[in-house]
Amino acid sequence: MTPTEQDVIKACGEAGIRAMVAAFYRRVRNDDLIGPMYPDDDWEGSQERLSDFMLFRLGASNAYMEKRGHPRLRMRHAPFQIGIAERDRWLKLMGEAMDETKVPAYARSFLDSFFKQIADFMRNQPES
Repeated sequence: MTPTEQDVIKACGEAGIRAMVAAFYRRVRNDDLIGPMYPDDDWEGSQERLSDFMLFRLGASNAYMEKRGHPRLRMRHAPFQIGIAERDRWLKLMGEAMDETKVPAYARSFLDSFFKQIADFMRNQPES
């Protein structure tokens, strides 16, 4: 059976999603490729926005929509040069965060697919 958003929430819970995002941002903060894309004075805000987005996308909370409105992900990421290397690094760091927080395998299969699709969608630089 293919896992769903509800399966991910059941497996991880809100606290698990927030822990995964926190583990991701600990890595991003020290990353030489994608770390500089994040504002030094708003790490907590960035972490909260991604947590809220994930919980919204998984059907667990409307906080993201209430605070920010429609995600408009491409528009929000347009100022940053996102190519294959940046996409792949983002996915690597998120994969490590899922490993660290021990996301269950069936939830991980959903999230891996979801993250790959979103990360590729964020690309705004041609292949080189």
